Amino acid sequence: MPTNPTTQPAIGPTGRPVRTFPVPEELDGHGPARIITLCNQKGGVGKTTTSINLGAALAEYGRRVLAVDLDPQGALSAGLGVRTHDVPTVYDLLIGTVKDPNTIIQGTGTPGLDVIPANIDLSAAEVHLVSEVAREQILAGVLRKVSRDYDVILVDCQPSLGLLTVNALTAAHGVLIPLECEFFALRGVALLIETIDKVRDRLNPALMLDGILATMYDSRTLHSREVMERVVDAFGDKVFETVIGRTVKFPDATVSARPITQTAPDHPAAAAYRALARELVFRGAVA
Repeated sequence: MPTNPTTQPAIGPTGRPVRTFPVPEELDGHGPARIITLCNQKGGVGKTTTSINLGAALAEYGRRVLAVDLDPQGALSAGLGVRTHDVPTVYDLLIGTVKDPNTIIQGTGTPGLDVIPANIDLSAAEVHLVSEVAREQILAGVLRKVSRDYDVILVDCQPSLGLLTVNALTAAHGVLIPLECEFFALRGVALLIETIDKVRDRLNPALMLDGILATMYDSRTLHSREVMERVVDAFGDKVFETVIGRTVKFPDATVSARPITQTAPDHPAAAAYRALARELVFRGAVA
């Protein structure tokens, strides 16, 4: 008698069987927050897009999320539709003219997602901080004051490995590296990992790499597939199983100043960020 063929699990872009991560359980209470820094010294790799949409997805699952804009361009603030002009910002917290972060935090159109905004003033912060005592730990002191009010704090860094990024790494429990599926983006990862290792050795022994998130993946191109293969070969299970594909829906969401989970809730890109939120909880990176 012929036997029925065994059904093989589908293989995802990372070369691993596709898994569906469970919906996170509801929390009994909130805080203290786990601080995750999103950084990559290369621009245009999806740091801000991921900060906005991952924050919104986690908020959908009942997590209280604070997004911290640590980029003088203020893209995260603009992408969530919060005011950045004629209001105090993260710059004021870093240089000490405002002591209480609660007076700066702004709500968004996404319930459960708040923002500490930034604007071009932040570009002067490194000049002010360079002569400060324990200058690498100033952001950590700021975030400690609000940590108990949130479950997750996402810090969106500028494309640089300067003092602001070092502050973010020193304050963080974990690092999430968005990585565009493009060769030149891959080249800089070794330098970023080296910086993370130095911060762990000298400033923040608890810092860990939560994972590398492949972004702007296009399965139709050999280049994307080859970059993905090299990333998985180099970092193994540190590469998230969730992959963010390339789509024009992200710029559309940016224009509307809302997460893609709201502007196109049924789009595969929105589903991908919800999957990333579930994977973070499944891995234990988020409560």
